[in-house]
Order: sequence, then C-alpha cells, then structure tokens
Amino acid sequence: MATLLASRPEISQDQGGYPVAEDASEFYHYEDTGCEAADSCLDCPLPKCRYDDPVWYQGIRRLAKDFRIVHAMQRESLSIEETAERFNITHRTVFRILQRCREAAMLDTSDGGQTLVAA
Repeated sequence: MATLLASRPEISQDQGGYPVAEDASEFYHYEDTGCEAADSCLDCPLPKCRYDDPVWYQGIRRLAKDFRIVHAMQRESLSIEETAERFNITHRTVFRILQRCREAAMLDTSDGGQTLVAA
C-alpha cells in the first residue's frame, strides 16, 4: 500500500489560504509499495485504486474468481460436484457463480449449454 510519511500540510492564512511551498507534495517522502494488483501504483492495470473504492475492488476480485471457476469447469468438463469439491465451495455457490456469469453476459446459453463468452 502506498504510504505518506509526513503530516498533512496546514493552510497558511497569511498566504491567502493556499499551502506554502514547503507543504507541496514534492517535499513529502512517498513510498510506492503497490498492492496485490501491482508492485507499483504507476504500473497498476486497474482503472481505480483498490484503496479508493474497496467495494468495487471486491466485486472485481469476485468476478475474476468466478471466471477462473467457470473456465476450469469448461476446460476440464467438471460437474457441479467436482467443481464444488475442487474449489472448496458448496454446490449452491457453484450455481450462484453460474448465475452471476450469465447475468454478466460471460456465459452464452443460446445453444442450450453454457459456453464461456470471454476466454
């Protein structure tokens, strides 16, 4: 996680309500340690910072996990039972994942089967 190792700048009233030069961001020591998505904030592929919107990031992680599970189901022709056992989830969770993927238009059910659209 990126950390800021200095106190927040104070607004100087005698400077017209603007921070003085010593308070500018280039005078702070900023350690860019990244996160699990990227080693550095500057190299991050995400459109938003995971720390700015944690709920959004949880949704992205869940969608990625769902995609991996459905992809494994199709690639290895796993049944519901095999999928549940392999990923240590319940049968009901497998059905919820399939439903979420259908709703996200990741699964094509037009031919009666369930084909992963984005592979």
